[in-house]
Parts: sequence; structure tokens; C-alpha cells
Amino acid sequence: MDFVMKQALGGATKDMGKMLGGEEEKDPDAAKKEEERQEALRQQEEERKAKHARMEAEREKVRQTIRDKYGLKKKEEKEAEEKAAMEQACEGSLTRPKKAIPRGCGDEEEDEESILDTVLKYLPGPLQDMFKK
Repeated sequence: MDFVMKQALGGATKDMGKMLGGEEEKDPDAAKKEEERQEALRQQEEERKAKHARMEAEREKVRQTIRDKYGLKKKEEKEAEEKAAMEQACEGSLTRPKKAIPRGCGDEEEDEESILDTVLKYLPGPLQDMFKK
């Protein structure tokens, strides 16, 4: 009967103790193998980062050749120049620097004068004199 049971279950009888909650066999080299595996993972990660850095350096070379060819500036350089210009503009000011205002926005007095001048150009002479006073 024992023979029939072993044949029916096959190699599962060895694992039967583990399934029922028995202790697992401990591999004496398990810690060493785990350490080697962790080291291999670290090495792979370093290789991946080095490859990425090389590729990024090559891309930056291509970008720089394009910038040189067309006379473009890097984003950081543009931002630094704009910041320096803003600081120079408000050197003597005690308030915070104002943001750049697009032409036509905020200068209402100048716009009104220019509109009034435009209208006066099209009026006859005597009416121009009345509005100018």
C-alpha cells in the first residue's frame, strides 16, 4: 500500500511536510547567494546609469551643434539674461520688480492720447482747434 501511495503522489511526499507547516530545508549558502544576487543587481543598475549618462552626453553634443549652427541659446542662458536685465532695471527701486507688461496693456493714458490724436486727424480744421483747447 505504501508503494501505491508513493507512486500516486510522486515527488510530492517530500514537500508534504512543508505544505503541512513543517520546517523548510535551509540552504547553507542561501545568504551568500542572496548577497551575490544583490551585488549583481547593483552592478546592473550602475551599468544602466552609465549607459544613460553616455547617451545623454551624446544627445547634448547634438543639441549644442544645432544651437551653434542656428545661433540659439540654451534655456538656462536665456533665463539668466532675463533675470539680470530685470535686476538692472530695478536697481534703485525699493519695491519688488514689476513683471514685463506687453505693449498696449496698462498704458491706458498713452493709448487714449493716441486714439484722440487719430480721431483729430480726420476732423475738419475748426473742430480740431476746439478739441485741442
